[in-house]
Amino acid sequence: MAAADHNAASNATPALRADARRNRDRLIEVAAAAFADNGVETSLEDIARQSGVGIGTLYRHFPTREHLVEVVYRRELEMLAAAAGELAQTHTPDAALEEWMRRFVGYIATKRGMANSLRILMASNSALFADGSGILRAALEDLLQNATKQHAVRSDIDTTDLLHALASIYSIPDAADWRDRSHRLIGLLMDGLRCRR
Repeated sequence: MAAADHNAASNATPALRADARRNRDRLIEVAAAAFADNGVETSLEDIARQSGVGIGTLYRHFPTREHLVEVVYRRELEMLAAAAGELAQTHTPDAALEEWMRRFVGYIATKRGMANSLRILMASNSALFADGSGILRAALEDLLQNATKQHAVRSDIDTTDLLHALASIYSIPDAADWRDRSHRLIGLLMDGLRCRR
């Protein structure tokens, strides 16, 4: 089997019964919230309990904590990337861009909570992070280009500039008000981006 085929096969989720799929999806959802709020060392027993399943069910789906972290990270990436297209259909171009950046704060919250485990994963699966970076860049670029074409935001800002600005949010001290601070920074960033008519 070719390496690419092997990787695809190893990342594929086996077919699950409907109830098992619901349990797995619920575990991922609860774990994402728990990691964002309490960090990756959150008790797996607590995640299982809040998901309404036993710890054995959690381990059947996710044999290790790192496996659960990887799946949660992929889910957050995919949801954030998919949101770009959905927001473009339902919001004005500048509002879509702003809302996507606000959702990016939630992605950062989960990523911060999983930082230690993500560092371990990065050593063994650097392609996961390279692919993730490309997915987010493409989503943001689509939103920014659309807003630029509609003269909703300045044309002298590119995706790299915006990603650097968004990455700075990660450096905000991890305090109780960091989400509020992050959203205020998004507001300031949008004030600087919008075209003055």
